[in-house]
Amino acid sequence: MGGYRWLIKPDYHGGSIVNLMASIAHAMGADAQGYAATPLLSLGPLSRAKNILLLVIDGLGYQFLKEHGDGSFLSGKLRGRMTSVTPSATATAIPAFMLGVPPQQHGFSGWFTYFRELGDMLAVLPFRSRHGSASLGTMGLSPSDLCGCEPIFKRMQANCSAIMPDWIAGSDFNTAFNDDAAVLPYRGLDDFFTAIGSRLAGIERNYVYAYWPEFDAIAHKYGVESAQAVNHFEQFDAALEQFSRRLSGSDTAMLVTSDHGFINTAPEHTIQMSDHPDLAECLVLPLSGESRFSYCYLRSGYESLFTDYVSQQLGHCIELKSSSEMMDEGWFGLGDPHPRFKDRIGDYILAMKGDYKIKDRVLGEHPHLHLGVHGGVSAEEMYVPLVAAEL
Repeated sequence: MGGYRWLIKPDYHGGSIVNLMASIAHAMGADAQGYAATPLLSLGPLSRAKNILLLVIDGLGYQFLKEHGDGSFLSGKLRGRMTSVTPSATATAIPAFMLGVPPQQHGFSGWFTYFRELGDMLAVLPFRSRHGSASLGTMGLSPSDLCGCEPIFKRMQANCSAIMPDWIAGSDFNTAFNDDAAVLPYRGLDDFFTAIGSRLAGIERNYVYAYWPEFDAIAHKYGVESAQAVNHFEQFDAALEQFSRRLSGSDTAMLVTSDHGFINTAPEHTIQMSDHPDLAECLVLPLSGESRFSYCYLRSGYESLFTDYVSQQLGHCIELKSSSEMMDEGWFGLGDPHPRFKDRIGDYILAMKGDYKIKDRVLGEHPHLHLGVHGGVSAEEMYVPLVAAEL
């Protein structure tokens, strides 16, 4: 992949993963929270299906599937592409799948989100302070305390299940938002499909949400174009095709998508804040959000110094955006926002161009220099596939 297509805005009016969740909500007799159904699916057959299976392959972008999926089972069932949410990241998109709404409503703005009510910046999914600590669940807090949205499982007229890796199945985040679903932990690919199949049996109607994280982990470590990523995709695709044959005749609508896509980056295109002390001096907090889409909280009186520095020193790799303007333009969602959402997106946003990313560190934090990255607003990161099969 190369020549990254730039500034792809989520289509919350019908073309995003949120609209997919609206379709599933309608089909399962749930409130869609004001978001339209996706035109890529017909609501009639979806509503009549006995079972709906939503399979989320973390990191599998639409562009990757088009370039590497020729002849695959997934490519053969491809309905089209959708946008992720902004930023295109697991910490913002997975809550969209679990809650049915985008960041503007669920309130999680990136892997690192600043919560004014806590006076702290958290790593959202591990639910711990950025500087490192035990999960805040040990203090009696829950991610639901910071969200205010109820899980989509709670609104559905069906038996609901969440198929999760065993190492995160019982996390505070999953416990908070999977509480109204039967949680089945799994270990490995065979166990993954066995767990899914066990929840689609019987005579009652079922909604199954199944999450597979390994493609994302491989793309981070080796790059999205790597032989390891392609080999893993082929292995998963073959297992999925075999699984679909076992489910033939089960009256299951199987939907497959992702939370985001990927690009590759390089060390020479990593902007380190430690190399830009004058820029760091303008900030009252560390960067938050994502390395490809970072929120900046400015010191009072430093706005001109900040904007001038970015435009003059880093304009080749950063598109500087006003946080409030991006919110008003609908990048984070439609309708009334979470009451504290503005607190969680800072004053300005550093939207990284090309394959650049920006990193800072807090005391005690170990560096994470991934080869494959996401979170930005390029087409490669923003577009995800929608695969649909009637089994």
